[in-house]
Amino acid sequence: MRMNPMQDRRSFGDGRRRSGGIRWWVILLFAGYALWQWFGNAKTDPYTGERAHYGATAEEESQLGLQAFREVLATERALDPNDPAARQVAEIARRLVERADEVEAILATQHGQPSPELAKSFDWGVAVLQSDQANAFCLPGGKMAVYTGLFPVAQNENALAVVMGHEIAHALLRHGSQRMAQQKLVQMGQLAAGIALGDMDPRQQQMIMGALGAGAQYGFILPYGREHETQADEVGLMLAAAACYDPNAAIPLWERMAQLNGGQRPPEFASTHPDPANRIERLRALMPTAEQFRAKYCGAGSR
Repeated sequence: MRMNPMQDRRSFGDGRRRSGGIRWWVILLFAGYALWQWFGNAKTDPYTGERAHYGATAEEESQLGLQAFREVLATERALDPNDPAARQVAEIARRLVERADEVEAILATQHGQPSPELAKSFDWGVAVLQSDQANAFCLPGGKMAVYTGLFPVAQNENALAVVMGHEIAHALLRHGSQRMAQQKLVQMGQLAAGIALGDMDPRQQQMIMGALGAGAQYGFILPYGREHETQADEVGLMLAAAACYDPNAAIPLWERMAQLNGGQRPPEFASTHPDPANRIERLRALMPTAEQFRAKYCGAGSR
C-alpha cells in the first residue's frame, strides 16, 4: 500500500505538537504545585513580622533535630558534664532558655502576633564537643552543642552567650523548616526545567541547567541564608541581653570571627553569611534595643 508522504509529515508534526503540549501541561502542573506548596505554607513569622515559608511542622522538625543530635553524639566526643567548660556552657544555656519564652512573647507582640510558645515545647539540652571548630549549633527542638574551638575566639561568657543566643534563635525562628521549603521549591524548578529541555541538545541542556542553578544559588539560596543569619543575630542578641549578658560583647566577637582563616572569605553575594562589616554595623544599630531588654530584666545599671 502506497503511503502519502505529505500525510506522514503532517501526522509526525501533530505528534510533536501533542507531545510538546503535554510537556507544557506537565510544566504548568509542576509550577502550580510548587507555588501552592510555597505560598500555601506561608505564615507571618512572629519574631520578624515577615512572611515565612515552612517545609515541615514544628513537631517534625523537633524529631529530625533529636535524631541529628543523637548522631552527632555518637560520632563526636563530648566533655564530661562536670568539666568546668561544660558547666559554664550549661549555665549560659540555662539562663538563655529561662528567658526564651518571654523574649519570643515580646517580639511576637511587637509584630501583632500571638506568641508561638516554641521555647516551652522544646526539650532543651546542651553538650560541649571536643573539636578545634570555632562553632556551635542549636537544632530544631532545642538540642545544642558548643565546640571547644569556640572558647579561644569567644574569650568570655558574654560573647559565648551571644553565639549561643544566635544559635537558639535559628531554632526558634524555624530556619530549618524554612530551608526545607526553599529546597523543595528549587527542586521543583529543576525538575520542570529538565522536562522543558528534554529534546534539547545535551550540551545546551547542561549549559542552561547550569545557568539556572547558578541563578537559583545567587539569586535565591544565598540571599535567603544571609537573611536568616541577620534575623538570628537580632533575636539572639535580645535573648542574650534579656539573660543579663552584655550585648556589646557581640561587636568584638564578630571582629575576632572576621579574622579567622586569615580574614579570607568570599564576597557577601557568594556567601550564606553577611559581610562582617555589614553584620557589625547592623549589630551596633541594634544595641539600644538590646540594652532595653537588659534593663528590663537585669536593672538599668547592669553591666
